[in-house]
Amino acid sequence: MSAVPEIIRQPLTGEALGQRYRELCASAIFAKLPGKIELDTWGRILMSPASNYRGIIQGRLAQRLLVLSGQAMVEASVLTSIGLLVADVAWASSEFMQGHRDETPFSRAPELCIEIASPSNSIKELKDKVEAYLATGSFEAWVVYTQSRRIEVFAAEGVRQKSIYEIDLQSLFD
Repeated sequence: MSAVPEIIRQPLTGEALGQRYRELCASAIFAKLPGKIELDTWGRILMSPASNYRGIIQGRLAQRLLVLSGQAMVEASVLTSIGLLVADVAWASSEFMQGHRDETPFSRAPELCIEIASPSNSIKELKDKVEAYLATGSFEAWVVYTQSRRIEVFAAEGVRQKSIYEIDLQSLFD
């Protein structure tokens, strides 16, 4: 008889989601899949294909965040109330990194989490991700829209006209 249960009867704990994600990261089967992998609270795999242009924007954002002290990163996994999310780009302070450097996934969201919208995203999904990052510790969450060349900035109080993170976003979409 298998040790794997026949069905999942309730959402997985944060610990179980983290373990499942670490196993996926270590698996040769999943290592070469294009796009990012996230897990919902039931442990189901959610995948999003990524265009090359989206990857370019992701790289440009990470480069521009380097002017801030701390650590810029791509594909930052974060355990949230809605599942294990992977921020396309994130920035974390040195203090955050001292406490969370070796975690996969992060148990708390970095100070800035950025999602780059793609045609497979719904507005509800992006809203839910923003709320989850903010509830898990982010000071800001951005949604980057590559087609309309705009960025929406969110904080606990709602939409912000301007980010608290002063980075040069000129020619981001060129």
